[in-house]
Amino acid sequence: MLNQDNLFLAITFRVFLTTAVVQLFYYLWFYLAVPLFKPPARTATLLPVSVIICARNEAENLDAFLPLILEQKYPEYEVIVVNDCSEDSSYDILGKYLLKYPHLKVSTINKDPKFTHSKKFAQFIGIKAAKYEIMLFTDADCRPESDQWMKSMASDFDDKTTFVLGYGGYFSKKGLLNKFIRYDSMTIAMQYFGMAIRGIPYMGVGRNLAYRRSLFFANKGYGSHNQLVSGDDDLIVNTNATPENTRVELSIAAHTRSVPSAGLEEFIKQKKRHYTTAPYYKFRDKVLLIIEPLTRVLFYSSFILLLASTFLWPYVLAVFGVRIAVQLIVFFLTCKKLNEPGIIMVSLFFDIFSPLIHIVIYTSKTLDRTGRNRWK
Repeated sequence: MLNQDNLFLAITFRVFLTTAVVQLFYYLWFYLAVPLFKPPARTATLLPVSVIICARNEAENLDAFLPLILEQKYPEYEVIVVNDCSEDSSYDILGKYLLKYPHLKVSTINKDPKFTHSKKFAQFIGIKAAKYEIMLFTDADCRPESDQWMKSMASDFDDKTTFVLGYGGYFSKKGLLNKFIRYDSMTIAMQYFGMAIRGIPYMGVGRNLAYRRSLFFANKGYGSHNQLVSGDDDLIVNTNATPENTRVELSIAAHTRSVPSAGLEEFIKQKKRHYTTAPYYKFRDKVLLIIEPLTRVLFYSSFILLLASTFLWPYVLAVFGVRIAVQLIVFFLTCKKLNEPGIIMVSLFFDIFSPLIHIVIYTSKTLDRTGRNRWK
């Protein structure tokens, strides 16, 4: 008979093996699908596009990045900037570009102390002003990676396509926080791209997302999520995307890069805002998203316990080695696909601690009820 200690270690070993299998399933089925993805044939007809950008106090970013959007190589498009209660020099910057680019339109929302609103209201104003069926969304602090960004995203639309999910990464800068921000955005992209490729589209990011205007109004705006501060990107996809109407666009020419959070406090605030939408995902999606980090924590915890007790240690090391090798290979291929250099080795460190970091941030979010109408 097994004594109590050996029984505990035997159960721990089974947990270790089970979580290793689950982890390998996620990496080989969902995440590996991203670097191995081969896009279907593109449409020959390029439909007119309305680009929508909401901006609040983004004068510096508008001056730096808006010309790159206004000078895209595309036959017919408009760019709508919603200048939402800005108190900086955004009005002057936009006025300068209005004189130079006839396809630029500006909608201004004036500040009213009696009326506070989230970004969704500004987004709604931009969508109302759009005259084309295909809408392409990005942020004022985003830079398209090429003058083919619009063409790469729009050419994925055919008669069956409602959503096109693009990649929105962050600029590479010095420091561990920047590496974690880039790692975090890339792993989230691995999830939503991989699941979409496997027929389970559940979210997109507003930094690089396209969908049909008719869908927005047929859905009565953001539908049952109108009251939420966030969800202008992920929840509209989660509610309406299907395997048949959703495409992913992974070409480097279609990427955007955003200005990352300048400090830890800003990053935490941003993550808290994103977490407000998580409870509204479909039950299936919530289960799939919870299983991976949960089994990751159990995998590392059981590994440490088994190794410390030297219980079946050759087998433990072998299984652990396979899991780490698969992770590194998938990360290496994905970093190449999404043009994210310099984060492969630190990903091993972040892989261990990121679930704990997210748990702490999510828990603090549930305790923090302030900032309900925070714009961004």
